[in-house]
Amino acid sequence: MRKHLPFLAILLCGALLGATRATESLDLKLLDSQFRLLRAAFPQTVERDVAVIGIDEDTAKTFPEPISLWHAHFSRLFRAMAVARPAVVGLDIILPDRSYESVLPGSDMVMLKGLLEARRSFPLVLGLTLDPLGKPRPIHPPFLSIAGPDSTGYALFPVDPDGVVRRFDEHLAEDGHAIITLSGRMARRMKVEPGEGLIDYWRGAPFSYVPLHQVLQWFEAGDETALANAFRDRPVLVGMVFKLEDRQLAPVQLAAWEPDASNNAGVLLHAQALRTTLNAGFVQQSPALVLALVCAALAALWFVTAGTTVVLLLLGAVFLLLAGGSTLLLTQGSFFPVVAPAVTAVLALGGRNGYETLLKLRERRRLRASFGGYVSPSVMEEILAGRIHPDLAGVNKYVCVLFSDIRGYTTRSERMTPEQVIRFLNRYFESIVALIHDRGGAVVSFMGDGIMAVFGAPKPLENPCRDAFDAARAMLKFVAELNGQFQAEGEAPMEIGIGLHAGEAVLGHVGSSSRHDYTAIGDVTNVASRLESLTKEAGYRVVVSRVVAEQLGDQQQLAFLGPMAIKGHSPVEVYGHDKT
Repeated sequence: MRKHLPFLAILLCGALLGATRATESLDLKLLDSQFRLLRAAFPQTVERDVAVIGIDEDTAKTFPEPISLWHAHFSRLFRAMAVARPAVVGLDIILPDRSYESVLPGSDMVMLKGLLEARRSFPLVLGLTLDPLGKPRPIHPPFLSIAGPDSTGYALFPVDPDGVVRRFDEHLAEDGHAIITLSGRMARRMKVEPGEGLIDYWRGAPFSYVPLHQVLQWFEAGDETALANAFRDRPVLVGMVFKLEDRQLAPVQLAAWEPDASNNAGVLLHAQALRTTLNAGFVQQSPALVLALVCAALAALWFVTAGTTVVLLLLGAVFLLLAGGSTLLLTQGSFFPVVAPAVTAVLALGGRNGYETLLKLRERRRLRASFGGYVSPSVMEEILAGRIHPDLAGVNKYVCVLFSDIRGYTTRSERMTPEQVIRFLNRYFESIVALIHDRGGAVVSFMGDGIMAVFGAPKPLENPCRDAFDAARAMLKFVAELNGQFQAEGEAPMEIGIGLHAGEAVLGHVGSSSRHDYTAIGDVTNVASRLESLTKEAGYRVVVSRVVAEQLGDQQQLAFLGPMAIKGHSPVEVYGHDKT
């Protein structure tokens, strides 16, 4: 049960992430990227598009009066639209909240005539907004009366915490009640109920606009063809496209005339919302329950046990599947968040991999603590790394074999009790083994007072002969120091002999499947053992073969002893070191 607790924790965590939408901010950033990808790689046109009339810098230069005094210009615009006969016109410009007759006599009448012409010819929706205190900003009552009922809508959007406009939702009142928006009213005047959801920023080409002064020039010139071609039977939005006024953040750049801008003219967001309403509709977010179930399913990846490489490949496959599936669903009008499922997959696969790694580390520590003293560190490392397998097959390697023996051990041990013998050998071997290990050697067996070590396997060494010879000299130095202690203790000094030979050997487990040792077998071990036996006869504490001597580089420290016969083998050319 205990090993399933992490799975249950991941299952609960994933389900909560999905149900609570805790990762929504990251999901929305990924949604923005998906919209940009789809627009770039798979652009989609729409059947019912929106025309935009823009008030730009050139229009402002053409009409030098403040926009609050543009009564005559807007009146002409309304009459021009009567000629063009659009499906609906939305004004993303807030009309004055008072009369300006005292400033511009006759201006109210001009505006009223234009509004009356619009009411007779096409549906007109006037934009509303809020004042700095959050209260509705009024429009001069006569203008509203002439425009008629159902002719206003708030030019407002819900804005996400990061300042980006992604949603269309008319429940914008402080108490949560719905209020009619500008694009929502325009859709209703076209007999389409807008609904709510995420604005589809994929469908539709980047917007272009016709400058307001250009529209009025067509009207003044009587160019009905140009007006009809631009606006006939299409919804039309009128708004500012200045570079620094009325700008909003959106997931994509909607303006064809400024593809690299960091934000969008507000009128284009209304246009995209209306475009979404009139075509495929708003994108709907997957229910939280579905997301929670997917996260719960991905939590089952906890039961997949694999190596790190496989885990990374599986995670990559999961991410690609989630991202690809989510993008495909987006083209079908559904937004499936992927961050919570991806996090769940990482927790499940990564957590299981980490859990297995922890168990292996604990097992390695247990094995090292339990059996580290039975084999050399290099052998233990190879076993734990899985490079020495518990079968009886061996591998051929070039190694240098060291044999060492204590001279006169039998005579010495006869004067000791068994306990004293053990203490004496342990005192000797404690340091000797460390000296061998420090130079990369592996002690493969103890034979009473003798020791056999291999250099070059299982740990590879650049020059096994050099390391073995250095170990031999260090052993001699230690024995000299130990004899100083023996002298102080009133004990007889000791001598050792060391033989070194190099060549190919078979290394691996020797014995039965139920009990075996790691060792080296071959002629090289037999020769090394015989060379150690020659140390008394040769009068040198260390005897090495020509093969070893040639690998040492500096042979001045060696004495050439010539060919010497060894038992059961042809004569071997040998060298001596440290004359007795």
